[in-house]
Amino acid sequence: MKTRTWILILILIALVCGTAGLFLLRPREDATRAQILSGGKVYQTVDLTTDQSFLVPAPGGGYNQITVQNGKIAVTEASCPDHYCEKRGFHSGGPSIICLPNALEIRFLGTSEADFAIG
Repeated sequence: MKTRTWILILILIALVCGTAGLFLLRPREDATRAQILSGGKVYQTVDLTTDQSFLVPAPGGGYNQITVQNGKIAVTEASCPDHYCEKRGFHSGGPSIICLPNALEIRFLGTSEADFAIG
């Protein structure tokens, strides 16, 4: 191929990557609610505007301590061996918080983005 063709291809790739980066890095809106799932079933839906703390029992006998504070939610204590869910910290939106060993998921609800997926 000619040099011009390669330059056009590289420019197109750069434009596509730049556009994708803008969409991925844009600020997300804060959620107003969070849905707590334990063992794949809805355990509780919480209002993130109300500070609270509660224990979620795991299907296998463990537990997760959930804390809602200043509009954000976090797993503040867990019986799992790796504690990755605790290391995630407080969040008010974005991807779900997961504790795989304890089968816990915290989904964020109430943003202007869709709260569900089809397919």
